[in-house]
Amino acid sequence: MSDPTPRDDGTGRTPSSSDESDLSARLKSLETRLDQASAHRQETEDPRPRPASDSRALGQAMRLSAEFIAGVMAGGVLGYLVDGLAGTKPWGLIVCLILGFCAGMLNLMRAAGLAKPARYDEKP
Repeated sequence: MSDPTPRDDGTGRTPSSSDESDLSARLKSLETRLDQASAHRQETEDPRPRPASDSRALGQAMRLSAEFIAGVMAGGVLGYLVDGLAGTKPWGLIVCLILGFCAGMLNLMRAAGLAKPARYDEKP
């Protein structure tokens, strides 16, 4: 696939056959090194089959999201009720939403195992 017409390579000289042979030798050397590296890589890789889907992970994600959303929703509803009863229009909702967010984060961390579970003192 070589072009029979000589071309100028930008240095003011035309490439000779020795330059082309040097390039082809370097190309062959590079190809052999790439083949060796890819063969070595395939040998060292651990071909572990990955499961198609993990239903436990999906269930845990749904549980964690429900824990967080429940805290925020409970805070919002409680704040709306406080505003309606006390007449403190935006402030009860704002404060209870912030408290609901904090409670949701705490429940989320407890469900994920990052925080200690709530203590229930059972005294007979």
